Amino acid sequence: MTGPERVSAGWRTLSTRLVRAGRSDPEIGRGDADAAAEAHGFVNPPVSRGSTVLFPTLRALRQNGARRYAHELTYGACGTPTQFHLEAAIAEIEGGTHSQIVSSGSAACTTPLLAFLGAGGHCLMPDCVYGPTRRFCDTMLQRMGIETTYYEPMLPQAALHALMRPNTQVVLAESPGSHTFEVQDVPMLARVAHEHGAKLILDNTWGLHVFQPFEHGVDVSIQALTKYAGGHADLILGAITVADDNDWQVLRDGALQLGQYASPDDCWLALRGLRTLGVRLERQAASALEVALWLEARPEVLQVLHPALPGSPGHEYWARDFTGASSLFGVVFRPGFSQAAVDAMVDALGLFAIGESWGGYESLALPSNPTITRTLESSRFAGPACRLHVGLEDPDELIADLEGGLAVLRAASE
Repeated sequence: MTGPERVSAGWRTLSTRLVRAGRSDPEIGRGDADAAAEAHGFVNPPVSRGSTVLFPTLRALRQNGARRYAHELTYGACGTPTQFHLEAAIAEIEGGTHSQIVSSGSAACTTPLLAFLGAGGHCLMPDCVYGPTRRFCDTMLQRMGIETTYYEPMLPQAALHALMRPNTQVVLAESPGSHTFEVQDVPMLARVAHEHGAKLILDNTWGLHVFQPFEHGVDVSIQALTKYAGGHADLILGAITVADDNDWQVLRDGALQLGQYASPDDCWLALRGLRTLGVRLERQAASALEVALWLEARPEVLQVLHPALPGSPGHEYWARDFTGASSLFGVVFRPGFSQAAVDAMVDALGLFAIGESWGGYESLALPSNPTITRTLESSRFAGPACRLHVGLEDPDELIADLEGGLAVLRAASE
């Protein structure tokens, strides 16, 4: 096996792997005897904090640089045992061989762009892309002489071929898209990118554990571990996973050169969050679909943007490539309702709190229109929209909360 020896490689079900992955891995700086002893100790690996790593001899210290690709202790800023446990677990869940934990979800988006793009290069970004990623492309990458072209997320293969250039180095996908929830044809994107010698990078945060990126041709998979892995709205963390050793060396070098560091305490919280991810997401996904179906039948609603619903853009790709759904989706209201009315509705909600993030146990609501930027007019909503994240509250009570909010929406539009 090219990456860290994954102790749960023999277990097929993801629910079992979520419990076992990254807990006792002899490749992470310990011998087999130490790993066996740990199996009879604490269930959770301890938090390891530190900066300086001591070596028995100068020779050992001087050989240290060659270990930077091996998830082994070299220096605290290059990773701690707690981080290496989390990296092994995320690589397991994503189906890759190596994962690099970084300081935030935004860093997980920008680090591989800096690692795989060069001056004079060109990248393709879906027009639905996460706002901070767009800003990074339009500012820092532009100053570095790297050009970005935004493409329609649902474009056909021939149109994507036409956008590729000799200097196109990266195609990025975000599936489903931020706020608009288009599910992209990832295998097609991979074929076209590879035919032109480019890498396909995917923001797979929505698809954690329900979409296997490397089975569909992805080269680099991004996770905002702040969301579902953390699960409790109390950490900031990101992960970047690859399945190819050459890609790993490029990514690892880039992360180290950028000084990317992950707090061992946040890594420990993310590891703990992974253990309950399966049951949390199963419950939240079921509740979200129940709420989405209720909203779909409401007269105030023009469209529900939930990938598991047949009318949602790219539903056919979701049905083909995903094994489940998430708890985040969008709602587009009929054009007769104003943005101010949608804002009043959100302000009136009780169980749905107002917040920027998602993936935790709490339900959230956020108007979409003021918070998104688009380059292509065809990507804009037909009416005012709102993004909903469904938590672990009772779905009937969430529906009752939304029913009261819709009454405010109607009253504010009279």
